[in-house]
Amino acid sequence: MPTITTKDGVEIFYKDWGSGQPIVFSHGWPLSADDWDNQMLFFRNQGFRVIAHDRRGHGRSSQGDGGHDIAHYAADLAVLTEKLELRNAVHVGHSTGGGEVAAYVARFGEPQGRVAKAVLISAVPPIMVKTPANPGGLPKEVFDGLQAQLQANRAQFYYDLPAGPFYGFNRPNAKVSQGSIWNWWRQGMMGGAKAHYDGIVAFSQTDFTDDLKKITVPTLVMHGDDDQIVPYADSAPLSAKLLKNGTLKTYKGFPHGMCTTEADTINADLLAFIKS
Repeated sequence: MPTITTKDGVEIFYKDWGSGQPIVFSHGWPLSADDWDNQMLFFRNQGFRVIAHDRRGHGRSSQGDGGHDIAHYAADLAVLTEKLELRNAVHVGHSTGGGEVAAYVARFGEPQGRVAKAVLISAVPPIMVKTPANPGGLPKEVFDGLQAQLQANRAQFYYDLPAGPFYGFNRPNAKVSQGSIWNWWRQGMMGGAKAHYDGIVAFSQTDFTDDLKKITVPTLVMHGDDDQIVPYADSAPLSAKLLKNGTLKTYKGFPHGMCTTEADTINADLLAFIKS
């Protein structure tokens, strides 16, 4: 399997298909590069080079004890882009991957001149948890509860989440895909429990405000207004305002996992933005 090794010895698995302008995909918690299969195939067939990696502790990457935080995620992505000598790249991140993209572009990608554009889909920035500076955020107890469910019965938790709020399958008249549910479960269970446990803190408590303010490349913020995982009102509009060159695109009724449930729409809009 193709891997790169980080400065602290973690092996990061990645996929690298095609040629042309590179598009780099960063997945959400607690999934893997496989969550981008639809987009990888679509953009590969459109003449792009597509790259996706398994974040440390996720999928086929090393399941070490530490480093499960946004700073390490962004630094790992920087190692990958340097190893593959990527330039003029478009970075696309979903959920926690959106936080990873924001941190990478601000701290490494733009300073190194490697990034052309960025896309944040259903992404966790600016910050999810409720704080004095973010009174509209979710109480810390919500995320403590996620950690408790993971520790108590990770396998059941990783079924209930995609079967319910992640894809909006708990909504009336939802068209439920058992294949999508089990594919989510498969990806989640491939990863390490410690990485996923720590990752809940990483995606919920990291404040990306300063990162967003530093980004100057064109950035598209895509978010469904029926997102039950990362609430729309306290994320997407705020991120778009913080970005110097941000564009907000809101999807009525779309869930958190809209890259899967509404792939045709998301792919078309991504392609239009990349070509613009």
